[in-house]
Amino acid sequence: MENELALAILGGLAQGTRLDTFRLLVRHGPDGLAAGDIARALDVPQNTMSAHLAVLARAGLVTSRRFSRSIVYRANLDALRALTVFLVKDCCEGRPELCQSVMAELAC
Repeated sequence: MENELALAILGGLAQGTRLDTFRLLVRHGPDGLAAGDIARALDVPQNTMSAHLAVLARAGLVTSRRFSRSIVYRANLDALRALTVFLVKDCCEGRPELCQSVMAELAC
């Protein structure tokens, strides 16, 4: 991952509602949630939520698919994985044993 892509992803998450939205979508896994359900869950007006979802989509953090009249959003877990690897790849100056606590926190 290049710095520019990492910055775009981090920028997409650098706002409270967007971070909450992404975390909500991560919890819902591959089923995702309809935009209206996301807005209700986070108590955000739908037009505001649409703007936040657009930012997350441009950053590559969410994908969307239309089902009938709804648009269902899913977290792009590949982007999350790539960012996480990018951030911890050089952890502890090549001494992985020093990063065990970080890795233990990431384990499901």
